[in-house]
Amino acid sequence: MKISLPKQFRSVTDAPLLKALEAGLEKVELGLLEATSHTDEIAKESARHLVAAGGKRIRPVLVLLAAQLGDPTNVHVIESAVVVELTHLATLYHDDVMDEAPTRRGVPTAHKVWGNNVAILTGDLLFARASQVATNLGLEIIKLQSVTFERLCLGQMHETVGPSATDDPTQHYIQVMADKTGSLIAAAAQMGVIASGADRAYEQPLVEFGEAIGVAFQLIDDVIDISENGPSGKTPGTDLRAGVPTLPVLLLRELAKTDIDARELLAEVDGDLSTDEALANVVGKLRNHEVAAQAEAEARRWAAKAIAAIEPLPEGSVKRALVTFANAVVDRNN
Repeated sequence: MKISLPKQFRSVTDAPLLKALEAGLEKVELGLLEATSHTDEIAKESARHLVAAGGKRIRPVLVLLAAQLGDPTNVHVIESAVVVELTHLATLYHDDVMDEAPTRRGVPTAHKVWGNNVAILTGDLLFARASQVATNLGLEIIKLQSVTFERLCLGQMHETVGPSATDDPTQHYIQVMADKTGSLIAAAAQMGVIASGADRAYEQPLVEFGEAIGVAFQLIDDVIDISENGPSGKTPGTDLRAGVPTLPVLLLRELAKTDIDARELLAEVDGDLSTDEALANVVGKLRNHEVAAQAEAEARRWAAKAIAAIEPLPEGSVKRALVTFANAVVDRNN
């Protein structure tokens, strides 16, 4: 089984490291298939729906990469990578129901195929399978997976409810990104250290790296949503039309408190965007507004924060690969 690394790692030049990561990722894919091999036919088909559709596999690769700092051949490394990907996949099933998303990874979402109830239950099954695999990995990783699961749920809850009257909307949004995305990326790197028996001094720098890069990843998505080409072939302004909070709009709301031009643009953002013409018009204005540049600068600041966090790591291929990944996250155009 030949598996390609996520594109964020493709500019890594260390051939032995790339070969090791690719070999490990092949084992992870086999582990995912085994973990979703339910005897119940409906459960097996629905659970493998997104596994078969592929995906970036960024989190498993970070487990494998961090494990290079210890003994990457430890069997717990592959199992840890399976745990984080199963956990991630479970959240996607639930997110797609909540967002009423029609497609995921180029295929119809599970709720479009089997309905909301089966999609939600499939997500629950995947969480359960992740927990089952984690039982082989020791109490520390079991606890890490459960704490991360809690943060994922709380992040989604806080996003759904929104900020309170006393919350700063932008800070609330950043915390949601840290919980929904950063927590699992951080856990992936942390599991790589634990499972490989690496020096525990590397653990906290990698946790900080994962948290920060998760925020950067989501913030640059906000910028991409109003870019000229749109994210991954989607119509530019998809999040804007859906009313999904994004950093450029949050910054615009803050600016609108004192700036008349920003207030006028915000009225258009909050207006009727049902037609493609209206959406394109507002996206173009937002793209050329100062808040777009500010949002991109904030994403890059979080990527720089991630890189600074791993300064204590030893110089070598792992550290260089992490820096390459961080830069690629904010330099991606789709």
